Amino acid sequence: MRFTILGPVEVQAPGPESPGLAPRHRAVLAYLLLHAGVVISADRLVDAMWGPLPPDSARAQIQTTIAAVRRMLRASGADHMLATRPAGYVITPEPGQLDLQEFTGLVAKAPDASGGSAAAAGTTAGTDTADADATTAAAADRIRTALALWRGEPLADITAHFVPAARARLNGQRLTAVERLAELELSLGRHDDLIDELTAHLAANPLRERLCCRLMLALHRAGRQPEALRVARDFRAALAEEQGLDPGHAFTRLEQDILRDAPDLRAPASAPARPQGSNFLPYDVPDFTGRDGELDGLTRRSAGGGGGDGVGGGGGGGVVTISAIDGMAGVGKTTLAVHAGHRLADRFPDGQLFVDLQAHTAGQAPLDAGAALEVLLGQLGVPAKHIPASVADRAALWRSELSGRRVLAVLDNALGTEQIRPLLPGASSHTLILITSRRRLTDLDGAHALSMDVLPAADAVELFSSIVGERAAAEPLAVLDVLQLCGFLPLAVRIAAARLHHRRSWTVSYLADRLRDQRRRLAELATSERGVAAAFTLSYEQLTPDQQRMFRLLGLQPGRDIGPDAAAALADLPFDQAEMLLEDLLDAHVLIQLKPGRYTFHDLLREHALATAAAEEPPQARHEAVDRLVHHYLHTASAAVDHLYPEGRNRRPHIPAPDTPTPAPTPRDETEAITWLDGERANLMAVGRYAAEHDRRPHTSRLAAVLHRYLLGHAHQADALALHGLALLASRRSGDTTAEARTLIDVGEVHFWWHGAYEQAAEHYRSALGLARESGDRIAAARALQNLGDVARRRRDHERAHEHCVESLSLFRELGDRAGEARCLTGLGIDHERQGRYEEAHDHHRQALHAYRETGSRIGETIVLNNIGLLYRRQGRYGEARRHHHDALELSRRFDFPGDEAESLNALAEAARSMGDLERAEVEHDSALALAREFGYLPEQARAHRGLAHVHRDLDRVDLAHDHARQALDLYTALAVPEADEIRAFLTEPKPAATATEEEGS
Repeated sequence: MRFTILGPVEVQAPGPESPGLAPRHRAVLAYLLLHAGVVISADRLVDAMWGPLPPDSARAQIQTTIAAVRRMLRASGADHMLATRPAGYVITPEPGQLDLQEFTGLVAKAPDASGGSAAAAGTTAGTDTADADATTAAAADRIRTALALWRGEPLADITAHFVPAARARLNGQRLTAVERLAELELSLGRHDDLIDELTAHLAANPLRERLCCRLMLALHRAGRQPEALRVARDFRAALAEEQGLDPGHAFTRLEQDILRDAPDLRAPASAPARPQGSNFLPYDVPDFTGRDGELDGLTRRSAGGGGGDGVGGGGGGGVVTISAIDGMAGVGKTTLAVHAGHRLADRFPDGQLFVDLQAHTAGQAPLDAGAALEVLLGQLGVPAKHIPASVADRAALWRSELSGRRVLAVLDNALGTEQIRPLLPGASSHTLILITSRRRLTDLDGAHALSMDVLPAADAVELFSSIVGERAAAEPLAVLDVLQLCGFLPLAVRIAAARLHHRRSWTVSYLADRLRDQRRRLAELATSERGVAAAFTLSYEQLTPDQQRMFRLLGLQPGRDIGPDAAAALADLPFDQAEMLLEDLLDAHVLIQLKPGRYTFHDLLREHALATAAAEEPPQARHEAVDRLVHHYLHTASAAVDHLYPEGRNRRPHIPAPDTPTPAPTPRDETEAITWLDGERANLMAVGRYAAEHDRRPHTSRLAAVLHRYLLGHAHQADALALHGLALLASRRSGDTTAEARTLIDVGEVHFWWHGAYEQAAEHYRSALGLARESGDRIAAARALQNLGDVARRRRDHERAHEHCVESLSLFRELGDRAGEARCLTGLGIDHERQGRYEEAHDHHRQALHAYRETGSRIGETIVLNNIGLLYRRQGRYGEARRHHHDALELSRRFDFPGDEAESLNALAEAARSMGDLERAEVEHDSALALAREFGYLPEQARAHRGLAHVHRDLDRVDLAHDHARQALDLYTALAVPEADEIRAFLTEPKPAATATEEEGS
């Protein structure tokens, strides 16, 4: 059986009649054959057949078509060729059964006349590139055999959405083969025979620069210089008219050489064997920028392959140095390897070799080791007839030919270690091997791994500016915008710069504005021959189906990075399997790891993953994946907050464990809890925003309620206000008055504790109290009353504070809420202490401390210890006061409560001043001030300034005392609390003696 798509799509089977298929069936078969060996999902087939507007019956038609193709194959005894997999369908023709595979295989096995160097650019000839031996002739014959497989326009008799793009891609492969054939024929001196053939191809493809160069060279060698120059002029005019571009450097150089009849362009008189020291490295870009560290490392290690201290060694005194350069698509691996090869060429006078292993080459299968060895041996000058058939024999001959030589070889675009191993030299040569791959070659023993990152900002600016010119210097900020939108990826930077260079009316700012549109950014970063998205697609196609699915789903993650636990929930996989897939994607350089256990995308790859998910994942599957992820974050956050603030469980929504066979592990103790929350905080905020924006408002409200105590207690007030703002909007839109009341209280607490915005906090509490009483939510009512009591207490309205506190205490006791009861007891203790009723104050504080310890509330315990310390200080028991403040300080530091740490430091300083230890008081107030400033804790900033004003006045530092007093006055005035009057008096009164009765604390 044989399939043909390089012309009309046909199936040829043995027997009197070939099986027939309807046009739609042949279209589906053609698409499967174009991707032979790759699993194609039904959704992808639907998109390939009909594009963005498929009929309602599309999936049914695909299933019918697959059945028809399978019947046809079964009739020919080849039904095993088409298999159904969980992710879709895959067709696997045998060798020789598909004309496209035969074509690409023949072309791949035919080396360029000079390894793709000067002749490929059409710039040199003669003895440098003419290789008329049997190897070159055989290579030309292979390509002619491959081109003979074409029977007209590919996919000629079918119509489907995918056909135009696929046809253009196939025609591009055909033209590349024609160009390679022309190079080989030119090196054999067959220029006269080429002219008509190349003229016809150029007429059909007038903008094909490499084709034009070969025709120009053939005409020149045939003595037809005017015609060669006319072809050049016509090409220039067509390119300018159609694309507004100028030809490349190679074209310009060739045109100038033809004009001056350069000797190097003359046809070879004969076909001498290529010298051993030939350079087969591709063109080295003139604007190579940066990578100094990487180049220095490669240069130092090359001393081994050039006769110094290399990685390998062994018999014969040789040294083999292997450097494996890996990195994501477009990061510049090949460019670096080629540049390094040219820089180091003098150290390896016996040859600089190059082979493209085609792991990620569009329309090409990865080159097998045997074919790669054939290319390399040919470059060493071994005639084709002397190259053995088996891979093992070729590898042995390769090692033998390298023995005693100094050779540099670039093995570009490698798929993996198995492809590379047979190409490694023996120990008796002085060889430098530079390997490039999009995968980490972790199993390649003895190799030095160099993982490339994107360009540093300075190098990216230099590269962009070298291409764009003066316009870049005129808009330096816009240049940075463009580079950031390109993610500093060299391929993206080059394409963006080239687009700007060829569009004289564009400014850098205009280009930046075009790139800001995420929907079109990847499309903007593409030309007719290369593009960022195309490079990413090739990487994606090399992944296994499971890896591809994980890659797609990761694009749906709202946050910036992800851990294995969240990835497991997203993909509905066991934790260990999800982690393994993440590591696989990391090794394939489609993910980045900035710190252990966290995985993220390059920005452009994130957009590609999201676009791929939209194209290949059904909407319901995407919806369910995000729901699993959100549920995971909610449940794990709830478990973590329960460890840190167990006393508030009854006030937070209950989040059940995910209904999966292997749920991800949750934090087991307080340390793991705070580590997880701190590590995931940015993602949790992103999930909250995503839920609010994508009609998942209840999730936003639940997440805000779950995270409130954590965000409040750990000084993340900006995040708290942002998340609570979204939750408040969500609760109001959904009419959930209970959620609205509780969110109002949470917002009020942020304003009260961190910003000292007491009136704003009170407004929220009063609104919440009204809603709670309307809905009968006694927990919210009790919390609102309790917080209103705190506001009154802060303003020294002790009577109203006491009323609110007693009422909320009664509600909390009815509800059995020990944490709420403890906080009310703390408030009553403060009220009694300020009235001088110290025993009653002690009694209430002791009851509160017992309740907090009973419920496991560390932050409550910290607050009570500081209040007891303040009470002891008022009684003149300064040692006991400091001991309690110190215990509170230790707790706040152990559990990372920065606000309470600042309060404890200020309280310790006040006790030290009361004891006459002014130096210690100054140090502790300074520490409190620095901490309060770091976290934006305004009340404790004011308290520290007030304390320092007293300390400096006690030390007769009048200027410093007044400076701190004025800063304290500004803050207390903004806070609208009675301390402002005390500070005004301080600034006007003479220095008093130190006292322990000042109302300090908050």
